Amino acid sequence: MRTHTGEKPYACDTCGYRCSRLSGLQAHARTHTGEKPYACDVCEYRSSQLANLQSHARTHTGEKPYTCDICGSAYTTSGTLRKHFLTHTSQKPYACDVCEYRTCSRDNLKCHMRTHTGEKPYTCDICGSAYTTTGSLKKHFLTHTGEKPYACDACEYRTCYRESLKTHMRTHTGEKPYACDVCEYRCSRLTHLHRHARTHTGYTCDICEYRCRTASDLKVHFLSHWHTGEKPYACDICSFRGLSSAALSKHMRTQSHQRKATYNQL
Repeated sequence: MRTHTGEKPYACDTCGYRCSRLSGLQAHARTHTGEKPYACDVCEYRSSQLANLQSHARTHTGEKPYTCDICGSAYTTSGTLRKHFLTHTSQKPYACDVCEYRTCSRDNLKCHMRTHTGEKPYTCDICGSAYTTTGSLKKHFLTHTGEKPYACDACEYRTCYRESLKTHMRTHTGEKPYACDVCEYRCSRLTHLHRHARTHTGYTCDICEYRCRTASDLKVHFLSHWHTGEKPYACDICSFRGLSSAALSKHMRTQSHQRKATYNQL
């Protein structure tokens, strides 16, 4: 009857929490004591609540009893299913205080905030690379193991990233979901669209009024004598230095340079 009356006779002695059932109060008390009496039989996971242990056990069994009625996606917990359902309603109740970003998930907002703070709490034990999410760290770890669990059904391509496989499949389907707002250009990768957009807007030098279409052209310009005078591409045989790898390659093909290389080998 308390579900109808709203009565909550059980109160926590430590904080102001109240509930309608003694079992609920006992479970709450563990948030203060840190007690975790429920242990997983497979790994070292422990929990303060039986329901959490039952949900965790599904990570071992693969059971996903909660299914979306709209798209059929399955999840291990009802809470995860509720979060997923918001992706169908377009409802985004969680908003960033710094920018206009909004999301349907509290966890997504928490991860997004790290783009402002620069926080990267998840670190690789092998190389020290740091990431903002556990998912990103797990993906990175596969680059060390060499594991490539995602395989193409049409060819022998394999990858450690689900997103990379999705992008690769477009080479078979011909799908080009990314469209330019200015012209009729379409492409299969978002990075290609960003690069194409520069053909309309271009790259501008921060020091002078120089403009160009590609980032590589801007880099060459910036290294020119007008700004730094730096020539990072050096010849191994003579004292020649160039502004770009293309300039060095052209130098290497000159007849005088080839004769000098042959002479040095004698």
